[in-house]
Amino acid sequence: MKHLFFIFCVFTLVSCDYFDKQKISTEEILQEELQTFNWNDVDEYPTFASCDTTSGKANKKNCFETTLRNILNENLSKHNIVVSEDVNDTVILKIKIDSKGQFTIEDIKSSYVTRQQIPELDSLLTHSFDSLPKIYPAIKRSQQVTTQFNLPVIVSIN
Repeated sequence: MKHLFFIFCVFTLVSCDYFDKQKISTEEILQEELQTFNWNDVDEYPTFASCDTTSGKANKKNCFETTLRNILNENLSKHNIVVSEDVNDTVILKIKIDSKGQFTIEDIKSSYVTRQQIPELDSLLTHSFDSLPKIYPAIKRSQQVTTQFNLPVIVSIN
């Protein structure tokens, strides 16, 4: 009987750990949540005031990109660009819009021929966006976040 009582006491003392509630800190919860985010996918893309009437996530993104291209085309059409060879290229603008709505061009990728024919292309593209209307930043879980994306621009000069 003493052995049975001893085994029961040992079992009771060891099993007490199973009934303890583990406390999880808010830091651990936050880190776990941050790992589950898909930061490349936002709830709402950056937008202009003119795109607010557009409904749907994809439509707002399309409106934003179209507005950027229209502003770019309008500003580039003011310049007389002369080339010695035909230029047909897709220039990729790596654009960043921070959580405050500040627009910056991080990188401009174009072919060697395009850079050779239009050496001032980078400055023309950069200055074309100097007079952008107010940009509302992207939103992820009700927070304004920084986004980065590529905007393809077709350059065709004959």
